[in-house]
Amino acid sequence: MPAQVVMGASLRCSFGNAQAKLLVLPINRVLVEGQLAATIMDHLPMANIPPFGMCSSIANPQVAAATSAAMGALTPMPCLPVTVTPWIPDVTKTLIGKLPALGSTATCSCTWAGLIQVANPGTQKTLIS
Repeated sequence: MPAQVVMGASLRCSFGNAQAKLLVLPINRVLVEGQLAATIMDHLPMANIPPFGMCSSIANPQVAAATSAAMGALTPMPCLPVTVTPWIPDVTKTLIGKLPALGSTATCSCTWAGLIQVANPGTQKTLIS
């Protein structure tokens, strides 16, 4: 069973060069191990998912332009995540405010082809199903 993901959980992107911390807005006001619990709807760029340092995805127009200007040498550019769909849930039974809880094995897709995963859920004891 996956662990419950909470505010401050470490996230990683397959095309980013740094991890980021998940931000959870106090909408549902549910605490797990002293932190706000996340749901699959906590996927909004910048509001929930901050940048992952530098992006190296050639699908990102900024990276493509910089790479083209550098005569084809891959040139990473600052990450601006574009997550338009919710997290793909790994669990469906545990609900927080009528929404599926966000588990540690869930994934979220970035429009620029990146796969966002949970590196550290921020909880040690709480498992969900």
